Order: sequence, then C-alpha cells, then structure tokens
Amino acid sequence: MTDNKRVHVIVEGRVQGVFFRAYTRDEAVKLDLSGWVRNRSDGSVEALIEGEKIAVEKMLQWFHQGSPHSLVEMVHATEEPPVGDNTTFAIHYS
Repeated sequence: MTDNKRVHVIVEGRVQGVFFRAYTRDEAVKLDLSGWVRNRSDGSVEALIEGEKIAVEKMLQWFHQGSPHSLVEMVHATEEPPVGDNTTFAIHYS
C-alpha cells in the first residue's frame, strides 16, 4: 500500500509571467504527481498536488525555489486527505 499525501498550495511572490505554471507541471509530471496549478487574481499561484508522500514533499521543496525567473516570497501549504480524484497534472487557465 502506498502512503499518499494531498496538499493545497498557494505561492506568493513574482510567480506570474515567469512560466511558473509550466515549470510546476513539468516538475509534478517528473515526480508522478496528480493535480493542477493555476494563476490567481491576486498575483499568486495556487496548486493542488497529490501522490506518494515522498514525491509530494519533494514538490513542496521545489515550490520554495520556483521556476528560474520567479521570486518566491511565501509558500502556504495545507494538507488535505488524499482522495485520488486526479490521474494527471494539468494547468488551469481560468
């Protein structure tokens, strides 16, 4: 049995207009995580990630670094019960 984890994340800083969502998706796919990422109207980026606990922890570490041209100021992460409702990782554009 796999030890899965699900985390809702808000990343603040210079994270829009720097390909943050694309890099997030690429990293999540590399780590075999499911979920989504999207821009928020306040300039932050929001994501939901789920998968093996160790992979989720690696992704959380990545969020603190961000994409090459981003400047991450704050990462808010809230753990939620894993539900397995996503099978892929997507960028939401709305």
